[in-house]
Amino acid sequence: MTDQSLNDPAALLRWYVDAGADECIGEVAVDRLKPVPPPAPAMALAPAPPISTQPAAVPAVSYGAHPADAATSVAELRAMVESFDGCGLKQFASKTVFADGNPSARVMFVGEAPGADEDRQGLPFVGVSGKLLDRMIESIGLTRAESAYITNVVFWRPPGNRAPTDEEIAICMPFVRRHIELVNPAVLVLVGGLSAKTLLSTPVGITRLRGRWHEFQSPGLAAPVPALPLFHPAYLLRSPQQKRLAWRDLLSIRERLDQSKA
Repeated sequence: MTDQSLNDPAALLRWYVDAGADECIGEVAVDRLKPVPPPAPAMALAPAPPISTQPAAVPAVSYGAHPADAATSVAELRAMVESFDGCGLKQFASKTVFADGNPSARVMFVGEAPGADEDRQGLPFVGVSGKLLDRMIESIGLTRAESAYITNVVFWRPPGNRAPTDEEIAICMPFVRRHIELVNPAVLVLVGGLSAKTLLSTPVGITRLRGRWHEFQSPGLAAPVPALPLFHPAYLLRSPQQKRLAWRDLLSIRERLDQSKA
């Protein structure tokens, strides 16, 4: 660029365009030699909470004062549950699934939650899993109608057959506890991992719990009830190779019933 072109705006503009400066960014040129200010101090972040390595909490069996404690019979407790509106599951369910079988039976089965078939009929274990449970019961000389009593840890079907939440289980537990106290069975069979972990207040899974006798304790019982966790029939339908272990547990139930009768 010549000194003459510096005084010619058009020539100066052409020079800028030829140099690649084809866009006006600002009215004042940037001073590239100006010292760069130091960066602003970074904000201090709170330390992240430590990741817990403890097992997931298990819904505790409530022993506080509850209306269910006033029930003096299974029929009275059933009426309480059917009129109870404190569990959100009820608004999505067709029927209350309280129990089936003989409440005077010496063995009580407690499952997990009603499914679609149970919701339609208002009875526990009436679908495909229920038919397998009936055969399991019959294999040790029992019948649903006369010598077995069946219920669940929640009385209404969770939407979409999802697992009940800890809160939903906790709401139902005072009724379930009183239910067991009123029946006072010689043997309590906990059908499935959710039932076993809830009533035994343990995070241990069903695979480790089954095959060993435990005790269910409650203030309304004169003595602890022998309790045996059992694989859920739905699991056995998916994993038929585990039926041999379930058969051993059924034989153990039969043996314990015979011993308690002697």
